Amino acid sequence: MDQSQVEQITRMVFEAISQSEEKENGFLVPVGVSARHVHLTQEHVEALFGKGYQLTKKKDLMGGQFASNEQVTIVGLKLRAIENVRILGPVRSRTQVEISATDARTLGIKAPIRESGHLDGSAPIAIVGPKGAIYLKEGAIIAMRHIHMTPSDAQAAGLKNGDIVSVRADNERGTIFNHVVIRVDPKFTLEMHIDTDEANAAGIKQGDTVRIVKQ
Repeated sequence: MDQSQVEQITRMVFEAISQSEEKENGFLVPVGVSARHVHLTQEHVEALFGKGYQLTKKKDLMGGQFASNEQVTIVGLKLRAIENVRILGPVRSRTQVEISATDARTLGIKAPIRESGHLDGSAPIAIVGPKGAIYLKEGAIIAMRHIHMTPSDAQAAGLKNGDIVSVRADNERGTIFNHVVIRVDPKFTLEMHIDTDEANAAGIKQGDTVRIVKQ
């Protein structure tokens, strides 16, 4: 057995030990804190910004998404509004507004906790842009906390798309997050997404890490 074979076997042993310890102690995941934002159809982009308008990229995000330079005002019941809400691209097949529970109270609406794209029966909301406004009979949600994973991440964690797990934050708050949905896609980067309310309550900031502790 030559030196290269010894090194390869040693790496494999260390990787196996590491994976075993990680499963025992909880699979480690970095956190991304999601601020309120909007996803628009192309039709609604043009209604808000003008005919033929295209979103412009400010920053790349995971999965081919991007934060755009464009912002809008969202308006709830009794004309309560929140300004400077970022639009995420690219355009989608259905317009969606993702807010926190605090935002929902500010706007005076009852937004349900939902997975992204599950909009049937969600809260009504209006969106105002520089060239026009739109009203959605449904479309405002509080995003269900979730973890993005690649297939290899999911395999290492022993999970699959759609699984529900619990997650522990080992900081001075010592928070346990239940009902966390797993989303698996080759385009994703490993990251748990929570909203600003959840992050503030748990004392978590962007880039902190948490552990999957229960399946």
